[in-house]
Amino acid sequence: MLKRPNFILFITDQHRADFLGCYGHPVLKTPNIDRLADTGIRFDKFYVTSPVCMPNRASLMTCRMPSSHGVRANGIPLERRNVTFVEVLKAAGYETVLIGKSHLQNFSGRPSMIEPPVTRPDHFRADRPLDQSVRTEYQDPFFRVEEPDFWDGPQPKVPTPFYGFDHVELVTGHGDAAGGDYVQWLAERDADAASKIGVKNQLPHDYSCPQAVRTAVAPEHYSTTYIAERAAKWIEDRKDSDKPFFLMVSWPDPHHPFNPPGKYWDMYKPEEMALPAAFAANDWTPPFHVAAAIREREEGRANLAGMSTVACSAREALEARALTCGLIAMIDDALGTVVSSLDRTGRADDTVKIFTSDHGDHLGDHRLLFKGAEQYEQITRVPFIWSDPEGKAGEQTGAIGQTLDIGTTILERAMVEAPVGMQGIKLPVAGGEGRRAALIQYDHQKTDPAFGPQPRVHTLHDGRWRLSLYHGSDFGELYDLEADPEELSNLFDNPAATCEKVRLMEMLARAEIAVVDRAPGPTGQA
Repeated sequence: MLKRPNFILFITDQHRADFLGCYGHPVLKTPNIDRLADTGIRFDKFYVTSPVCMPNRASLMTCRMPSSHGVRANGIPLERRNVTFVEVLKAAGYETVLIGKSHLQNFSGRPSMIEPPVTRPDHFRADRPLDQSVRTEYQDPFFRVEEPDFWDGPQPKVPTPFYGFDHVELVTGHGDAAGGDYVQWLAERDADAASKIGVKNQLPHDYSCPQAVRTAVAPEHYSTTYIAERAAKWIEDRKDSDKPFFLMVSWPDPHHPFNPPGKYWDMYKPEEMALPAAFAANDWTPPFHVAAAIREREEGRANLAGMSTVACSAREALEARALTCGLIAMIDDALGTVVSSLDRTGRADDTVKIFTSDHGDHLGDHRLLFKGAEQYEQITRVPFIWSDPEGKAGEQTGAIGQTLDIGTTILERAMVEAPVGMQGIKLPVAGGEGRRAALIQYDHQKTDPAFGPQPRVHTLHDGRWRLSLYHGSDFGELYDLEADPEELSNLFDNPAATCEKVRLMEMLARAEIAVVDRAPGPTGQA
């Protein structure tokens, strides 16, 4: 039997493709991530399946689109009817390990934002489970594992296998108030940690950016360090094992609140950051969905403490960028800790190392922060590096790939057959080809200031052009990314771009047809 490689998948949060040293960021230095790029292949056109945590992470695990696996938006846990590529690796003899963020389930503990429809007085309305057109298993306690109530209980421990992972050390939430297994680790190292967490306990600073929080938690006690330390220990504890492994090292950062601890707070200065083009361009008129966010902020209605898009000033944008660079620098150091453990245990030469993120952040581009229904490259295009000891090194590719292709490519490299119905392809790093285009599906339960309740938008990227259609609106977007990489000139209603618009409309329709489920398959002939 041929020896199967080990795999480590490093995944971060809200990490734009252009915010890596190896992608040419003018200031940010990421020597450990750069080293992965120098020993592997990096993709310049790698896209998410949805620019939101839960849908995209569910696509990572299932190798399917949100419309197929059912996690269309944040707030919908991944049901166990979905087979994950991690389960398939486990069945093939792999040890399967998750250390860090999962976010395949809700971890806020807050109820849904969507109110049930009002029943007309002369109509009967059925109770659960007949109140929705699809039955679910969400009443099972399994789907509350990431919620605060679970971790407040006696001796909480993630039940395994957890979506295919046999060993799980979980981190939930963001910033210095992260939860899960991390909480006990933190308490053992700092008995006063509770008095250092959150906005009310932050250290003094002069930043004005929304959610800029100078945490009092020390870097050695921050969740990024916990994840790196636990991953390195797991590798070193298995140094004598011959069993192949898949290890997912999943950091909740970079993310808002922007709170790099200790030295990482002032490692980068706002004045070092590049001013986003939308602030520098005097002739740019914000499109109506951006204008709606700007108006909401000007009128004092924007939720500056929330998760969704808010408008920002140029100064706030530069501050957010500097603090994000600090968060990424800490992740780069943590990644170095994990990779060093491979070197010490002699596993580096038989381990494929992969680096990616689950979506990006506007970080001031188009005068916006955070993320929402907008489909700009800053939130849809993410880094992807594949470093294989038996593969090519130091190369860059323009092939298009997506998050749902990661698992199928890992299975191919592991010589394991992907289940019927997985929609990911094998990427060029494993003998495949890139995609003709990337299909992105966005849904959300939060009302959008421009598109109203439950916004929905689908997008197609073909390597040069980006087309986006918004449900319930005549508004659309069409950008020539070669001529207009900053996406400042919308050609959707421009007669000169009609041919490209029609071509991309057809590609979008064909892409949607291609991801209609073929699983489960027929059980016989009718």
